[in-house]
Amino acid sequence: MNDWNIQTRAHACEACSQPFADRQPYHTLLLELAPELRRSDICEPCWQKQFAGDARSRNGFISHWQGIFEVPPAQPVEAIQKETAETVLRQLIKKNDPRYAPAAFILAVMLERKRLLKVKEQISRDGKRVFIYEQPKTGDIFAIADPDLRLDQLEEVQRDVAQLLEHGLNPPVAAVEPPPATPEPVTAENETTPAEQTAPAN
Repeated sequence: MNDWNIQTRAHACEACSQPFADRQPYHTLLLELAPELRRSDICEPCWQKQFAGDARSRNGFISHWQGIFEVPPAQPVEAIQKETAETVLRQLIKKNDPRYAPAAFILAVMLERKRLLKVKEQISRDGKRVFIYEQPKTGDIFAIADPDLRLDQLEEVQRDVAQLLEHGLNPPVAAVEPPPATPEPVTAENETTPAEQTAPAN
């Protein structure tokens, strides 16, 4: 299973294909279908007809929750977009690089404490805890594995997180200072001997 994935909320019911209306209730079903997690977003009528009562008996069932669909507002394009904990977390998840697993976990915990992410489920995979987070406004879900950080690793990871929040995944390249200028060699034309330097002027 890829522990680093983003699954966005559907804009239509998976069962009947009808688009969700603004403020319409819906159900999310999370299944484990090897090698990945899979979500299904279902409208209330289809849920009552096809899923209610037997959702937990479905193959690979992990979790189920209800939500309210919100039409995302149009976002103005900013000339300069400031990095936030959530944008950095999304970048790390998309990059899918194990080196950033500790930083991604810390960012997810930070966002949970600020109530910007909610833990919907906790599962165990390959001996590791995996937290299923949901972004309430967008409905996106994230699967973040617990890297089992030791106390002596926290300081380094916190530095990495601070660096990512300041510069993102593409930190500015440090300017290379040019080497110091070397003095021009003295040529025979303008070179003077010690005797000439001390001789009195005529």
